[in-house]
Amino acid sequence: MVFEPEFWVAVAFVILMVAFGYLGVFKKAMVALDHRADRIKAELDDATRLKQEAAKVLADYKARTASAEREAADIIANARSEAERIATEAKAKVEDFVARRTKTAEGKIALAEAQALADVRAAAAEAAVRAASTILSQSVKGHVADDLLAKGITEVRQKLN
Repeated sequence: MVFEPEFWVAVAFVILMVAFGYLGVFKKAMVALDHRADRIKAELDDATRLKQEAAKVLADYKARTASAEREAADIIANARSEAERIATEAKAKVEDFVARRTKTAEGKIALAEAQALADVRAAAAEAAVRAASTILSQSVKGHVADDLLAKGITEVRQKLN
């Protein structure tokens, strides 16, 4: 048993452990492990805090996005209603314009008809006066003819105009 290598490895291990204990290596290793555990715990706490902040920022951005989408929908709805209102007003203005133009055109047509009727009557009166004067001048002679002619022309003009 004394000459076996496992025995000497065990003796060397025990001596090494006693030396480590005397020099305080175990205590230093435990302190280093405690420091490392504290560092890891601090990093985990920071990571948890950052994750919570990121979740808050994400929720804030989602809320802003939803708000922006609602505002965009409201703007689109307002624009559509404004466009419909403008189209309705434009249609009413066009209909009013067409009605006024139609009324003006009908007035001009009526005026032109009245003028044409007056022109026809005037032309008929002139033709009747010429015909009457020609007939009377051929059938009646003298001073009586001139008086009758003047009276007849005056009466025809008054009746036809």
